[in-house]
Amino acid sequence: MLPVPLGTSSHAILSPRIPPVPLGTPSPASPKPTDPPTTTNDSILCPSQSPVCPPTHWGAHPRPMGTPSAIRDLIPCPPNNGYPQCHWGPHPRSVGTPSAIRDPIPCPPTNGYPQCHQGPHPQPMDTHQCFWAPSPSSPSSCGCHSAPGTLPVPPVPPVRRSHMWPRPFVKPRPFYHTKPRPRSALRVLQGAAAARGRLEQRPPRRTLCSALRDVTSGGAEARPRPAGSTMSSESSKKRKPKDARYYSEESEVDLRDPIKDYELYRETCQELQRLMAEIQELKSRGIKENASEIDERRVQSCVHFMTLKKLNRLAHIRLKKGRDQTHEAKQKVDAYHLQLQNLLYEVMHLQKEITKCLEFKSKHEEIELVSLEEFYKEAPPEISRPAITLTEPHQQTLARLDWELEQRKRLAEKYKECLTSKEKILKEIEVKKEYLSSLQPRLNSIMQASLPVQEYLFMPFDQAHKQYETARHLPPPLYVLFVQASAYGQACDKKLVVAIEGSVEEAKALYKPPEDSQDDESDSDAEEEQTTKRRRPTLGVQLDDKRKEMLKRHPLSVTLDLKCKDENVLHLTFHYLMNLNVMTVKAKVTTAMEMTTAISAGDLLSPDSLLNCLYPGDHGRKTPNPANQFQFDKVGILTLSDYVTELGHPYVWVQKLGGLHFPKDQPQHTVAADNSLSASHMELTVKLLRSRLQSRLALHKQFASLEHGIVPVSSECQQLFPTKIVSRLVKWTAIPYEDYAELPYTKDVIEAGLAEDTHLYYMALIERGTAKLQAAVVLNPGYSTLPPVFSLCLNWKGERNSSNDDNIRAMESEVNVYYKELWGPKPGYQLLTNQLQRLCMVLDVYLETEPHDPSVEGPKEFPQEKMCLRLVRGPLRLKPFKFNYPQGFFSHR
Repeated sequence: MLPVPLGTSSHAILSPRIPPVPLGTPSPASPKPTDPPTTTNDSILCPSQSPVCPPTHWGAHPRPMGTPSAIRDLIPCPPNNGYPQCHWGPHPRSVGTPSAIRDPIPCPPTNGYPQCHQGPHPQPMDTHQCFWAPSPSSPSSCGCHSAPGTLPVPPVPPVRRSHMWPRPFVKPRPFYHTKPRPRSALRVLQGAAAARGRLEQRPPRRTLCSALRDVTSGGAEARPRPAGSTMSSESSKKRKPKDARYYSEESEVDLRDPIKDYELYRETCQELQRLMAEIQELKSRGIKENASEIDERRVQSCVHFMTLKKLNRLAHIRLKKGRDQTHEAKQKVDAYHLQLQNLLYEVMHLQKEITKCLEFKSKHEEIELVSLEEFYKEAPPEISRPAITLTEPHQQTLARLDWELEQRKRLAEKYKECLTSKEKILKEIEVKKEYLSSLQPRLNSIMQASLPVQEYLFMPFDQAHKQYETARHLPPPLYVLFVQASAYGQACDKKLVVAIEGSVEEAKALYKPPEDSQDDESDSDAEEEQTTKRRRPTLGVQLDDKRKEMLKRHPLSVTLDLKCKDENVLHLTFHYLMNLNVMTVKAKVTTAMEMTTAISAGDLLSPDSLLNCLYPGDHGRKTPNPANQFQFDKVGILTLSDYVTELGHPYVWVQKLGGLHFPKDQPQHTVAADNSLSASHMELTVKLLRSRLQSRLALHKQFASLEHGIVPVSSECQQLFPTKIVSRLVKWTAIPYEDYAELPYTKDVIEAGLAEDTHLYYMALIERGTAKLQAAVVLNPGYSTLPPVFSLCLNWKGERNSSNDDNIRAMESEVNVYYKELWGPKPGYQLLTNQLQRLCMVLDVYLETEPHDPSVEGPKEFPQEKMCLRLVRGPLRLKPFKFNYPQGFFSHR
């Protein structure tokens, strides 16, 4: 094969009819060069395409312009921003690879000009030679883009002297180095073309089977040349025979008989069995002279194995041909069937696609997007695009999804920032914890030295330290209560005092390990010998002992003292029942001043009812632990309410203050004390306890006045009532729940569930002349958050109540429904007295607006003293019970 001249493309290599383009021929599409060509053969210049920009390459170009590259990487060098195109046509080499010549001149980037080549430059810049030489104006620089106003090019590293040609260019002699020179792209293509020619001329590869066939058939028709022989592409073309024959097993299958091959297979298998048996027999004899015979039979066996392999290949070829023939026959039959099936499948597919389109539910429907008003208000115009999205729902949905994605990305970034800040804070906390742990020994010494100062300043830090030492022996629920209550008192409530009471020694004895059982047995035997026989305890005594053991309390208890502004104190003592795993509480009230004893206020400050229903429905009569009922059945305890007076009330809020939670739907075997549960309920419970104490004390003072027939009304609430009220409170007493339930006009309240046995019940009697109004009052334990409920009965010219008189029902609604008008100043402890005062007011209106009976002689019993706009209204003839301040008249609601 002839060598390919420089500048010839790969197409010219594969198509020898097209003559290669010599280097000295300019491109027909290239304009006239700005400088005269050099004296070398590469006389094609890189002209400037713009009169403003100078030529990009001064000197001869490495190849003609407008012709394909000498390699197969046809990478164009496009113009950039109006600057001249560096090369016309494909790039002379692939970007990022070394140059095709050995000129290691870098092409540095300059301001505004793109980097022409990544790597060494293909030819010298600012020179007229084909190889690099220093620029006459700047010997240490490369003028790759020498445009006016550009930055200077950085200096080029020094080059070997053998690469520098100061004289006119002549064909350089080849350089010989110790290391192999890298092949250029042109030589690679020439080698590939030569290899392709040799592959076409090479005879088929001879295998062992073909060698055996040649031996059996008397020799091969054509023998291949030795593997080590080489020839050029031209000599191989001359010596290639025109009628070359090739061995092919596929063509041999058609000439062979399958039956004979099967017989040959059986004979070969029998021969193999015989040879293997003979080899086994010769090996079993163990004679060294049999080695040659064994090798001979081994060779014969190998030949038989090769025969079996050939027969196997022939069988597979036959099978393949049979399958191909069957397949061709089936194709003709299946062609029309497939066409029908395709049509049916297309119909079915279209029907399915229609169904899918109709039933399609996009994933965006599951995403909760922001509302349209918020979207158009917050989203930027480039996302919302109101001009398009307001008229096209699809584009509107896409825009809303884009805005949702943008928001989630921002939130994800904020989440990462929060995590990093959290990690920083945690590290700071760890550092501070280490610092605080190192302070403990120093603080102990300081506390010992500051004891006289504490006594002088009444700051018992040492006493608090002893309390914490005692708290180590508390059971977990009481310990959680002590810690959380102390922390809340120090941080939020200075009037909350927490203390520990009980015997520490007994608490320590509970956790001591039992002594040796053998000593106990010996002591018991000695006691039995010395003492007389005792009577066995009865079953009743045993049950009593088991009940006492079941209800045994821990020796230590926690006390909380809640002080109010008026120096009244609520003492709470918390106990822990060890076997029942519940907490109980006992309450006691200490007043700063001696209060007048009111008969009706006996149950207000009673320990059994003081803390009832602190939370709705929490009566404290049943144990909150579901497992206790099974324990009670074993020892014969029906309910815990029989022992509440002695043990205390097991309220649910008490368990939560101790960190105990007993789920009813999923009972647990062991319930551990949780600090977080106690901390979450501590603040609200303390506020409710203090509010309960203040409301009960306020009721106690009011009841003392009510028993004397005086309804106390504060100055802030005077505007709610007229100046003159004739009706007066005559009687105020407490009644039991049974008496309240027997009253005929209280059935509606009981049926509505507004009256329970845990509530307080009172009876008020209001008189004016011959008219007597009875008011049955239900006082909820949550007063004043929950208002009292009044049931009225008027004895005047017969018995009138809400069932037979609509105006009596209206009077009840004035105190029961519109109670918010009577709350007065917060926290509303005067609600009950204001309701009673309004009841006296509406009774005056009721009696004064009643028409005069003409059958009765004399003046009207109750003359009208209240100013009313209308006496009655509507078909029910309702009276005007609403008082208007400051006008002073009554009107209908």
